[in-house]
Amino acid sequence: MRLLIKRLVFFASLFIIWQLAIRLLDVPPVIMPAPTDVFAALGEMIADGTLFRDLGASFMRLAAGLAIALLIGLGLGILLAKSKTADETLGSLILALQSIPSIVWLPLAIMWFGLNEKSVIFIIVLGAAVVMTINVRTGIRNVSPIYVKAARTMGASGPDLFFRVMLPASVPYFVTGVRLAWAFGWRALMAGELLSTGPGLGYTLKYASDFGRMDMVLAIMIIIGIIGVTVDLLLFQRFEHRVRVKWGLETA
Repeated sequence: MRLLIKRLVFFASLFIIWQLAIRLLDVPPVIMPAPTDVFAALGEMIADGTLFRDLGASFMRLAAGLAIALLIGLGLGILLAKSKTADETLGSLILALQSIPSIVWLPLAIMWFGLNEKSVIFIIVLGAAVVMTINVRTGIRNVSPIYVKAARTMGASGPDLFFRVMLPASVPYFVTGVRLAWAFGWRALMAGELLSTGPGLGYTLKYASDFGRMDMVLAIMIIIGIIGVTVDLLLFQRFEHRVRVKWGLETA
């Protein structure tokens, strides 16, 4: 409760300082709108249903892209962890892809798929699959040798050793991978929607920018940030903590 109050006081102070700075410096709204203008634009989006329509479209794309990315990341991560040749070849490509921002893939996505849903989902998959792959690979590689030796002593080997010992021991890394995949996928979604032709937060952000609605631009940016933090704190961070506590990696 104290943490919540502390954060509320901080952000309230931040908005007050922002409001005062805009009024004292007489900054034109087209350059930097005041918080009151931003909240008015947010109210406008809520009133006409734009915000809820955009959120629904964005989350549909994110769900599709994230599901594909998690499956690809899980498969590639297991492959890299179990095959030294794949890790030394394909693994280096995965690491290289990690350093490329999702928005860089936009021109290729448009050329390959056109301005449609497939381009946006492709960007999400690229943004989320790589980080999931790396976490799955790291998790399996970091399984304690004690677990493996104990299982082999009791007769486990091959697939039985992998699915009953190594895979369960790697679950905390998998959960962290899912959490990071969500974060990277959410950012990739916003980048992909900047050039989309349908409803979505990124599309409305680009529309507002084209028409000089900086109040709406900042309102959407605030919504994107709030959703990212809220989903991470209330869902992924709590789930990750519970898993780590259950696996004995943290205290309750």
